[in-house]
Amino acid sequence: MTVDDRFTRGLRDAGDEEPTGVRNEIVTGPVSDWATDFSHMEPEWTNDPYPIIEDLRGRCPVAHTDRFGGGWLPTRYDDVASVAYDTERFSSRAIIMSNFRPPRDIAPIGGSPPISSDPPFHHHARKLLLPAFTKTAVARREEATRAYCHALIDALEGREEVDIARDYAQHIPVRVISDMLGFPPEDGPRFRRFIENALEGVNRMPEERMAGMNELFDYLLVQINDHVANPRDDLTTYLIEAEIFGQKLEPSHVAGTMALLLIAGIDTTWSAIGASLWHLAKTPADRERLVAEPQLLPTAMEEFLRAYAPVTMARLVKEDMQWNGVQMNADDWVLLSFPAANRDPSQFERPDEVVIDREVNRHVAFGLGIHRCVGSHLARMELRVALEVWMERIPRFSLVDPATVTWSTGQVRGPRSLPVRIG
Repeated sequence: MTVDDRFTRGLRDAGDEEPTGVRNEIVTGPVSDWATDFSHMEPEWTNDPYPIIEDLRGRCPVAHTDRFGGGWLPTRYDDVASVAYDTERFSSRAIIMSNFRPPRDIAPIGGSPPISSDPPFHHHARKLLLPAFTKTAVARREEATRAYCHALIDALEGREEVDIARDYAQHIPVRVISDMLGFPPEDGPRFRRFIENALEGVNRMPEERMAGMNELFDYLLVQINDHVANPRDDLTTYLIEAEIFGQKLEPSHVAGTMALLLIAGIDTTWSAIGASLWHLAKTPADRERLVAEPQLLPTAMEEFLRAYAPVTMARLVKEDMQWNGVQMNADDWVLLSFPAANRDPSQFERPDEVVIDREVNRHVAFGLGIHRCVGSHLARMELRVALEVWMERIPRFSLVDPATVTWSTGQVRGPRSLPVRIG
């Protein structure tokens, strides 16, 4: 079998694999009680989850739902951390809470290593990626990222109103990840469609979701075959040639990691950039202070990450057990709400306030435990550069109408529409 055949067969198998478990279950609809029937897919949660989280933390710190086939939502920092660090009782084989589970035998590798991998395989899968995401490697991408941010703003010349989310924030991680993987940057609209299917379409019928996944894997197959025929210095060629235990990576491993970088690497940073600009657009005192004190931006950026942490991850319970006073069953979901942990008053003073000069800020926006975001240096660079360039070029901007701001649904939360007035 040639390398090309190996990837063709491997990717077809990966894209056609049917999920097992709970299926065809409607997971959205009005919530009767957030403590016993929570759903992170509802408009109230999408628009502003923090009052709901605060209420739950006070009266029911570990909420439950029968939706999604059964799941749990810890809201205290210590409980979130406890699950994140506990790889003996919680599996990462699926990290998107939806209406079906992947089969147990997909562990320890999972569909998108290393984020879907359990120990001991996780260590080896993560180690492969570390060289591409060191501070030194990321620093080499800063100049191009800055130039691209300037080009995006150049394209807005003469406009009095712009949508920062659609016209600016979303494009930056698309370009950075495209360059890293060696994908055509003009394919950005396709990437956004893949993201929406994977992260926001969890209430669709499995057949629809699988069709979307097959479209993603078809795309990856084209890119992999092109890299097999024309190797170059990028992350895709690196993964194709990489080895674990003296063996080339399985095609499903290569494709799953590429899918992870494409989806998670774009949506999380897009959301963080958008949420930070949303805060500055609606908070003129903070915006004006950062314009006057640009050296404060790195500190302010960490506060935006704390207050508007975009990412919530899921785990699956391995076996029936009692955990912190609740009865968890095998294959129950557990949502790790890093946004909830970041607003726990036991960890942060004035947790619901955005304090842009907050000095002590041990936030967990990038997660906890072995799955802490491997791309955190890259995300921080993109966020910092995006804010620096925007504030330098457009120091005065405000929301056109707060009611027109829309947010993404699901486990990655950020503005999807963010109209602002310039000047």
